[in-house]
Amino acid sequence: MEAFLISTGIVALAEMGDKTQLLSLVLAARFRKPWPIVLGIFVATLANHALAGALGSWVTTMLGPDALRWVLGASFIAMAVWMLIPDKLDDGDTPSGVSQLGVFGTTVVAFFLAEMGDKTQIATVALAAQYQQWAAVVAGTTLGMMIANAPVVWFGDRLVKKVPIRVVHLISAAIFAILGIVALLDWG
Repeated sequence: MEAFLISTGIVALAEMGDKTQLLSLVLAARFRKPWPIVLGIFVATLANHALAGALGSWVTTMLGPDALRWVLGASFIAMAVWMLIPDKLDDGDTPSGVSQLGVFGTTVVAFFLAEMGDKTQIATVALAAQYQQWAAVVAGTTLGMMIANAPVVWFGDRLVKKVPIRVVHLISAAIFAILGIVALLDWG
């Protein structure tokens, strides 16, 4: 349960102000069909984080406990620093229109690609390696993505303007830093 809850909380916080949250806002404003967008976010996130979780689980079989501890500690501290860097939506991430895939398909493709190498994908790899509970981590990180992105689809601009993004990023950075220190000091 710890792996699930920590994964959910970390990703929900890490997503605040992230480019995929901005992508949610763009998709909602452009297509005005919340259910296919939310379902597309869910499917893309589940697929992306399942692969990331599998990579994290695989890493644990390749590295010894000491090397894994240092890699995880450094990864979490790097994530803490990365959280302090504001994210923006790249021009290549903005959907140009509804393709033959429709709103759902466009959302799945856009979200899957936007999450490649993103901090929440990297966090999923590290969490799966740390907790060695692939399903709990993937379920938690997927729920965290939905907590952060689904309300943006439904409430859009009003919600994003009221969220103190800088404070959320500072809290996320602190959590990642604590996890990194705990891993490095082998307290877990």
